[in-house]
Amino acid sequence: MEATLLSHASTSSIDDAQTAKSPISDAPPCFHLLAKPSGSTCNIDCKYCFFLSKEALYPNEKHRMSQATLEAYIRQLLESHRTPEVTVAWQGGEPTLMKVEFFRHAVELVEKYRRPGQSVKHTFQTNGILLDDEWCEFFKQYHFLVGLSVDGPRELHDTFRVDRRAQGTFDLVMGGWNLLRKHGVEFNILCTVNSANQHYGRSIYRFFRDELGARWIQFIPIIERATEQTIQLANRGWSERAGHKRVLYTQTGNLVTERSVGAKQYGLFLMDVFEEWVRHDVGRVFVQLFDVTLEAFFGRHLLCIHAPTCGLGPALEYNGDLYSCDHFVEPGYLLGNIHETHMLKLMASPEQRKFGLDKRDSLTAQCRSCEVRALCNGGCPKDRFALSRDGETGQNYLCSGLELFFTQSRPAMETMAKLLRDGRPPSDVMAMTAIEDKRRGPYAPCPCGSGRKFKFCHGNNASRRPFDPASGEERSAS
Repeated sequence: MEATLLSHASTSSIDDAQTAKSPISDAPPCFHLLAKPSGSTCNIDCKYCFFLSKEALYPNEKHRMSQATLEAYIRQLLESHRTPEVTVAWQGGEPTLMKVEFFRHAVELVEKYRRPGQSVKHTFQTNGILLDDEWCEFFKQYHFLVGLSVDGPRELHDTFRVDRRAQGTFDLVMGGWNLLRKHGVEFNILCTVNSANQHYGRSIYRFFRDELGARWIQFIPIIERATEQTIQLANRGWSERAGHKRVLYTQTGNLVTERSVGAKQYGLFLMDVFEEWVRHDVGRVFVQLFDVTLEAFFGRHLLCIHAPTCGLGPALEYNGDLYSCDHFVEPGYLLGNIHETHMLKLMASPEQRKFGLDKRDSLTAQCRSCEVRALCNGGCPKDRFALSRDGETGQNYLCSGLELFFTQSRPAMETMAKLLRDGRPPSDVMAMTAIEDKRRGPYAPCPCGSGRKFKFCHGNNASRRPFDPASGEERSAS
């Protein structure tokens, strides 16, 4: 992850890469590859996790990365970068299924192939269930940034993040969190936004901030696409069923499952968090989307989802197959295998370049004329399956929510951008927001867009409302 004005972020757009020189024509100088050493294999069975279905791509195989593939991956990744910093990022499935020894060898290979002056960061996404003292000592020793998947307090987390017996995993995940804290491992929280937790943005944020001590948080919308023919099957989830193989999930269809977040509700969720954050936590808690939105006011796009183009976030399967994107691990987006073709050549291929530029070139007329296009850029191509206001295909499913967030957060973002240009910390926006709140008055509409009065929403009367585990709702202010 690269440093931003506020915290950590990920990759930039392919346009930013064009100017760099490389031994291969049009090859990007850097990219953010997600490696899946255990493929889609996982030790839990989240109801919304369609990546479990990717096992259908490699039937009758043991999904474990070999030592030969590991060495080819590390060597080629370091050879491919023309920037001084490289990120080695592990995801899944669940990467802890590979055991600590596998990753010790990965670190050794990094040191073997790292060029003089080349700095390497290690990141690791996990559900936390298999973490123990050995894992956490390893993470601490080699300065891993660990992403822990948590969907909120127990009742919200356990709605969809369950084991193979359909039992909630919250207590097990908190065990992993305790170990990360015990060993002083740097961690962030990855929270999906889905139909179960979409109304509790502030409560979830406060839980991460106050109960888990999180300082870096990512919110990822759950959008499971389906067709009229597959929607009933998709609504049942992606678990294995006796006598039936999993159906391979692909980015097709214009329907969404019952677990998917609502389009406008996603924007309301973000604003619920934002209005809490902008009053209390700027410069102290770092929310990925807020960071990269502020960067966009300086013309820098550090997250592929909202960059003008994409194509710098490939995914590597356990056997060396390289796909265009982590969201498009499916046959039509297989670039090749690193045992047969060098990773850099695959990244520089016409197919991958077209994949990245299509994000910009396929915008609807509604997107091209949108006032927040420079911040949103149409969102992720995987979500562009809705109709625009003019009936044009290819509009982002989340459009109403994204437009709401980028529009309503814009005044505060512009203020923070001006503060930075003036050489002042963006955290000064909190005092300025407090002044605006006094002018607004307690009974004016809350700026979060909820439709409630400010006093009872993000005003003082609501500032300490905790989450009630018994009811699954926020307690009243009384």
